[in-house]
Amino acid sequence: MSATPPYAPPTIGPSGLTVASYQSILADNIQAYLNIYGQSQYVGQDSPIYQLLSILSLKQADQNNGLQLAYNQSSPQTAVGAGLDRDLKMNGLARLPYTYSTAVLTVAGSSGAVVTNGFAQDQAGNLWALPTPLTITGGSVNVTAVCTTPGNVAADPGTINIVATPQLGWSPPSGSVTNAAAAVPGVQVEPDSNARARQAISVALPALTPIASTVAAVLAVPGVTRVAPGYPTPGGPGTSIENPTGAIDSWGNPAHSISIVAEGGTPAAVALAIYLKKTIGCLTNGTTTVAVQDPTNPNYVENISYYQPTYLPIFVNVVLVGYGASPTSAQIAGVQSAVVAYLNDLAIGETVSYSAIIAEIMTLDASLTSPAFGVKAMQMGSIVANSTTADTTATSTSITVASATGVANGQLILATGVPPNTFVTGYASGTTVTMTNAATATATGISAQFVTVASVDIDMPAYYTVSEGVAGNVEVSAA
Repeated sequence: MSATPPYAPPTIGPSGLTVASYQSILADNIQAYLNIYGQSQYVGQDSPIYQLLSILSLKQADQNNGLQLAYNQSSPQTAVGAGLDRDLKMNGLARLPYTYSTAVLTVAGSSGAVVTNGFAQDQAGNLWALPTPLTITGGSVNVTAVCTTPGNVAADPGTINIVATPQLGWSPPSGSVTNAAAAVPGVQVEPDSNARARQAISVALPALTPIASTVAAVLAVPGVTRVAPGYPTPGGPGTSIENPTGAIDSWGNPAHSISIVAEGGTPAAVALAIYLKKTIGCLTNGTTTVAVQDPTNPNYVENISYYQPTYLPIFVNVVLVGYGASPTSAQIAGVQSAVVAYLNDLAIGETVSYSAIIAEIMTLDASLTSPAFGVKAMQMGSIVANSTTADTTATSTSITVASATGVANGQLILATGVPPNTFVTGYASGTTVTMTNAATATATGISAQFVTVASVDIDMPAYYTVSEGVAGNVEVSAA
């Protein structure tokens, strides 16, 4: 056991405000008592004087810790919570607020029934507020509902299916609700770490280089969440942001141009930020174009272009193995959430790393030296081509597709009524595909996707592409 450090008064040095620990304060107070009343006094832990000195020492330590917390709130590098919010304001920034998940619901009931202050409930217990008043026309109506729980609340197709507030004309069994598509997840309150990172970038607004200044200006636009970093152009010179040459580069960017990729914010605000920071004569490249009026000359208008990211849904299949006991449902759900969060936190254009996902999963183990579970197998794939319509029959392992172009053995099948972790097997030709699992429902003309999965990293198709994590595309199971 290490000795208790000697007591030292609060000091300010290179590491900030340093205060003594509770144990150091207690030891110093006990020694001071003995110096006054004699070294032979009994000061064991069961003595009244020890109990009194421990209470006083704890109060003193709490006061010191409060002073240290208040001191740390003066710097964005160490501030937390409300203190960090105040520091952000000095740079003209604010913490990004949370948003609510939304979902398109099909509300069915008596034709003409009016639902007031209605709520649907998902299978996880979250409530989804319906527009009010809501009139059910023709027996059913599609509406956009807003989750009452803030942040990233996921809901797979068919899981928002409980009538939480039965009313006249909208009560089970004739009254029902469901979601044909997955909910659009909201955004959690921006954590301190992300806010600190944005603050650090914001002070680069008067940066030495025009590129750094432009990126910082765009990141400072309200609502902007990510800006693509400058990836080196294959073959060089230049980056994904800047083409300094007099010819089209290997990515197809025009000569003497900049290609900013920004997520979030209004196009008008993003384009204005680029216009104010770009150099004279520099062409702006991208698929989103805004006519920007010069703030100093109302008669001059210039078209500013930039990219908004293209999202690439990623499929991940994880099989967990328990050490001593099978993984619990809570552990499986935690792994799914961790994988989705990793995919959504990647930078625009950043590769999805196979090993990084395993690392994210293993951080959920309480002890890496004695883990409760591990990854037995994992496969990933990007959900892109090979989409078609299909027909399924309940209990049958055959699925009939409108087009089998690109379909191959070993591909994952994503379709309503097809169980998770179902793959193509024994396919040779034609439009009838054999599945490893039988369909659970009979359906016609459903959307089907065939995904090639492997145990390799996934590169983004372009520097303006970003991975998208959706709970319905991340399958986690126990071996």
